[in-house]
Amino acid sequence: MKLIRSLAVCLLLAGCGVRPDGPTPGGDAPTGVSPGVTLYFVDNQERLQPDERKTGRLGSIAEALALLLTGFPRDAPDRHTEIARSPVTQVTVTTEPELVQLVLPLDRKEVTQLGIDQITCTALGVHLQGGGPRTAKVLLRFTHGGSPEPRTCPLIK
Repeated sequence: MKLIRSLAVCLLLAGCGVRPDGPTPGGDAPTGVSPGVTLYFVDNQERLQPDERKTGRLGSIAEALALLLTGFPRDAPDRHTEIARSPVTQVTVTTEPELVQLVLPLDRKEVTQLGIDQITCTALGVHLQGGGPRTAKVLLRFTHGGSPEPRTCPLIK
């Protein structure tokens, strides 16, 4: 009887068909849970500085850029923007894993080099938090005046 029980237990354990296996790679974990969005402004030493907006969610790249284009950092009198104010804040965004393309409602002359970095860092920050790769670049297109080459954010490594 002991032999039959032992044999039955062995058959049950061996017959389930599940083989031991290691974890299956699934890529990077999503990182989109956020209390807000990070916008980038310029301090008095001409350096980019993050400014978190407590929106309650990450939102989209277009929403983050609309906030950036409205103007000024909150509670930071030592920071400013290098982007001309515009009544239009709608930005068209096309994303691929490695490239974020932006069509801005601005002329190239309305944005300094630091302003380009503000836009690039804000867009890449949202893209990365949404699961995009760190190797992604941003291509800006202006209404007039040409577009710089695809770029990365100097603060995001």
